[in-house]
Amino acid sequence: MKQFITFVRKEFAHVFRDRKTLFILFGMPVMQILIFGFALTNEVKNSKIVIVDQARDLASQQIITKIEASRYFEIEKMVMSGKEIEAAFREGKIKLVVIFPSNFNETLLHQNKGQIQVIADATDPNTANMLTNYVSSIIQDYQKSLDITQSVPYVIVPEVRMLYNPQLKGAHNFVPGVMALVLMLVCVMMTAISIVKEKETGTMEILLVSPFKPVLVILSKAVPYLFLSLVNVVSILLLSVFVLDLPINGSILLLFVESTLFIITCLTLGIFISIKTSSQQVAMLISLMGMLLPTMLFSGFMFPIENMPIPLQVISNAVPAKWFYIIVKSIMIKGLGFSAIWKETLILAGITLFLFAVSLKNFKIRLA
Repeated sequence: MKQFITFVRKEFAHVFRDRKTLFILFGMPVMQILIFGFALTNEVKNSKIVIVDQARDLASQQIITKIEASRYFEIEKMVMSGKEIEAAFREGKIKLVVIFPSNFNETLLHQNKGQIQVIADATDPNTANMLTNYVSSIIQDYQKSLDITQSVPYVIVPEVRMLYNPQLKGAHNFVPGVMALVLMLVCVMMTAISIVKEKETGTMEILLVSPFKPVLVILSKAVPYLFLSLVNVVSILLLSVFVLDLPINGSILLLFVESTLFIITCLTLGIFISIKTSSQQVAMLISLMGMLLPTMLFSGFMFPIENMPIPLQVISNAVPAKWFYIIVKSIMIKGLGFSAIWKETLILAGITLFLFAVSLKNFKIRLA
């Protein structure tokens, strides 16, 4: 154990002596969280929504038919209570709920005014805003199609509620995404480069023939980046709360535990890359291009996964950042506990164990 601690202290010394490494570790997260975060506006389609038709009359059926004809939604018509609707939002199964009150058609005919409640999941404010706009446009089109000869025009007022993010702040979407992106890039790249650097300089051979176990040599190089990445998590959360005014609604302890699991996943991936490569340039290229694009494309941070073809949706399940992004949004924005994210946690743990097992199988004591 003393030897292991000595190797870890040596790695800390290497990190703090290299200014470029320190900038990548601490400068990049701060810059990205402050600059990166304005989500791109993308077309939303195939979003899962629920229609609760308590009226079951002519007007509600005609509006539902128009919504069904739209290519933006995947619709389920069902009777749900308020608790069931809230549970569906918490689990992330739906993006929007449209509720028609009882006697909707009768109220519209006699009072020339009707209300439709639209409830959206605003953890992703851009998607929520676009979905509610789509529904409102469909309702307005139906309103225009009514008898224009009426002396008093019909008025249908959609009552819109934005859950979890009433003010539609962009930080609610990009902070979890930037956390996943920064931790993935920093952990994978720095771990891979630090180990490959030992190969290039020839010091890895010396370490492997020493009495110290080779596996512990590799782990000792990953431990410093685990602690430094946790410092990054703290800095991102502090910036989110005090600069971006984004509250942490869930358990901070749970958030740190899940972040630690994701960091370990990324470190394990970095170790695997270092085992399969022999130069820092190759390791950096694979870490940057191989991790940056999948994280941005398949995590759900910038582009809705449900818009993608089925094969790409299947591929996205292998990207650890996707599951961490869901976990962070559930804890920070929705304020949920472990019972809501245990599946994502289990998947991340499974990916970590798989990568660790593959890395051990491919690890060779002899470099030549």
